[in-house]
Amino acid sequence: MLRVFLSFIVLIALVGAARAAGDIDTCRNNQAEAAARLTACESVIADDAISGKSKAAAYWYRGDTLSKKRDYDNAIAAFSAAFAADPDNVVILNSRGIAYSNKGDNEHALADFERCMQLRPNFASPYNNRGLISMRTGDVQRALNDFNSAVKYASTGEIGYIHLYNRARAESLLKRYDAALADFAEAQKIKPDGPRVPSLRCITYTEMKRFDEALTDCNTALTANPKDAFVLVSRANLRLAKGDLNAALDDYNGTLKIAPNYIRAYAGRGQLFEKRGDTVAARYDYRSASVALTKVDDTEVAIARRFAKERLAALSPAVARPPPPPPAKPAPGVSPVPTPPSGPRKVALIVGNGSYRNVPPLANPPRDARLIASTFRDLGFAVVTLAPDLSRDKFFAALRDFGAEAEKADWAVVYYAGHGMEIGGVNYLIPTDAKLASDHDADTQAVALEQVIAAVAGARKLRLVMLDACRDNPFEKTMKHTIALKLVSKGLSNIEPEAGFMVVYAAKHGETALDGDAVNSPFATALARDIKEPKIEVRKLFDIVRDDVWTATKHQQQPFTYGSLPGREDFYFVVGEVGGVIARSDSDEAIHV
Repeated sequence: MLRVFLSFIVLIALVGAARAAGDIDTCRNNQAEAAARLTACESVIADDAISGKSKAAAYWYRGDTLSKKRDYDNAIAAFSAAFAADPDNVVILNSRGIAYSNKGDNEHALADFERCMQLRPNFASPYNNRGLISMRTGDVQRALNDFNSAVKYASTGEIGYIHLYNRARAESLLKRYDAALADFAEAQKIKPDGPRVPSLRCITYTEMKRFDEALTDCNTALTANPKDAFVLVSRANLRLAKGDLNAALDDYNGTLKIAPNYIRAYAGRGQLFEKRGDTVAARYDYRSASVALTKVDDTEVAIARRFAKERLAALSPAVARPPPPPPAKPAPGVSPVPTPPSGPRKVALIVGNGSYRNVPPLANPPRDARLIASTFRDLGFAVVTLAPDLSRDKFFAALRDFGAEAEKADWAVVYYAGHGMEIGGVNYLIPTDAKLASDHDADTQAVALEQVIAAVAGARKLRLVMLDACRDNPFEKTMKHTIALKLVSKGLSNIEPEAGFMVVYAAKHGETALDGDAVNSPFATALARDIKEPKIEVRKLFDIVRDDVWTATKHQQQPFTYGSLPGREDFYFVVGEVGGVIARSDSDEAIHV
């Protein structure tokens, strides 16, 4: 009996070892199906009997998968565990550097790349990756030096193809056009049908004013992908440079129809409007290209954003506020009514999306929007635009119209109630016609939060965005999840807006806002009540709203405020009372769209 029992133990051990070996093989297999490979790697990580290079490979694949989902913090943790298990592996170190770079942590990224070079001086990839950081931050000569090293150590195959066209782009930015064209030609020999060379060479030919050749390259790239926003904007830019403004405008508008959040399209169209003398439209597009909530742009987006910021600063208006109307004369024998002191001109856009077409509707947002709009009218806002149930195109149109109003105002406020979500590190507000069959659809079907912030950016003093949008993601069960994006099931991610903006979430990042049991949501209810209290400065106001929502929801929901307003000025929705009359600005008009 003992012999049989021992044989059984040995059999179990052999089966466990075989299964572990199978997991290791699958985890290391580049040709394995992604989900199966990840499952195998997770099994290897969980097996304490496995260590060394096999454990490192499993952690590396976890990190690579998380990086593709833009979950960079967890990817960095996985790569760090992999490097601890295999401390001489420069591939792991290089991968961690890429994750740091994509996160916007250039200091740690550069440290990893430089450590790679010390461990293996002829390893090409860290030179290329360090060059990309330099190029997107504007140090093009340093980038070129690194790309020279990358090409020196790897100039063939897919890697060589990438190194050559990266070096060609750096050479173009330095106006070394002959060298750039030679590198593009070498890269094309490696991959004759690759779309990247013609899409980038189109930009180089445009800079050289060789417009016919630029157009040929852009059209060649568009043949492979007619909806490529990058190439469509490059073709628009060459048409703009050529002076064919109508054709350029068609391309910019066509791009924004496909990818309505695309920064390069706004920067290019802003330049076109500026050439036509429409500075109001130019400033709006430049603002749409300037506001950034993500830390990292690729090279061409970084160039477009820098250009937009420069032109916006050059075109910033000094709009004079119209004088208030004279007070009406009282009838004979009637005591005059005290006139409220003139205050800042305030405008607001109120959006309540509830009638979703492809997921169950939301009852509260339209009601919340009406409540907040009514409250702002009572507070004397000059313009209150109530815009319920906006489709994608109507949402962007409303933001554009409101941006023109914001330019004429001291205060600009946007309140949004409806669905919002984070996908791949980007926050989106969801229009009523969104389908979101795949996580990749968000950038084409939804409104990036930075476009909402851009709409208030023209105001002279207070720029405020309030988001009652932190609900569970209703698309999650039906949405196709790709390996390339991290899909958050509820709430919005934390943000770092530039100075001069305040963004208020109805619930802290990653948490859910409640609709509550009343007619209005807890956030809208508290906001509408607390905002009417006299002499509460806006920063203090949202502390009070937070406390009231926290109490009303029995500690289930906590609003959160991001950003910072100018420190030398206080902001009051209601400054006080004068002879029993609430002191606030006179209302010019209220708009419903």
